[in-house]
Amino acid sequence: MAQGYWIVVGSPENFEATRAHDFTIQGFKSRHRKKVEQMQPGDKLVYYITGEKAFAAIATVTSSMFEDHTVIWRSRDPKKAAEDYPWRVQIKPDIVLPPGQYVPAEPLARQMAYTAKWPADHWTLAFQGNLHRIDEGDFQLIHAALREAHALVS
Repeated sequence: MAQGYWIVVGSPENFEATRAHDFTIQGFKSRHRKKVEQMQPGDKLVYYITGEKAFAAIATVTSSMFEDHTVIWRSRDPKKAAEDYPWRVQIKPDIVLPPGQYVPAEPLARQMAYTAKWPADHWTLAFQGNLHRIDEGDFQLIHAALREAHALVS
């Protein structure tokens, strides 16, 4: 199976929860089971931070999906307070930018094949929902920008 590339969309608080676990584990909302089942070791996760409208990190999947209900991440929606992000994979960090140094997503989103189906002035619609598959070209575009930003802060 070919390597997969994914965008993980999350709040700053959930991103910090992943950081607090040293980028060793990532959970996904219950409705994304079928997508997470497709993940394989070697797949890449790109982190998009809501509110900030920015890319903050890239990690590599190191395990197949497993189920765990330990509360690490939380939904901002009070109606979904019981959501415990049960579908999980183990990960390792590739590039993690420090807070305040994230890469603005808009210039990259305007170049991505994934976002082309949305009107240019509504590019943020592409980043609604917890998990999205992207193609290798979009991943390489984001990876290059994060690698460059990381070099500036290292």
